[in-house]
Amino acid sequence: MSVAARIRERLAALEPLELELVDESVQHAGHAGARPGGNTHWRLTIVSTRFAGQSTVARHRMVYQALGELMQNPIHALAINARAPEEPKGSS
Repeated sequence: MSVAARIRERLAALEPLELELVDESVQHAGHAGARPGGNTHWRLTIVSTRFAGQSTVARHRMVYQALGELMQNPIHALAINARAPEEPKGSS
């Protein structure tokens, strides 16, 4: 199973209404944590009713908990935009 598929599978626990996952590893070639083949630096946009009433820090913790050990290996960096459905894009 690909890294992206594993990430999506884990994030399913947050019951996302929207999920956009982009591998940005190529932009970080030569930087810390970068590896040949990518799958180390990601950008995530996730919308879930589970984020309603939660702070940005709490939302990020929910994502990290869902991803578990993937945050140690293979993920080196994860940019997160987590919001509730009623919030405008770009918030959180």
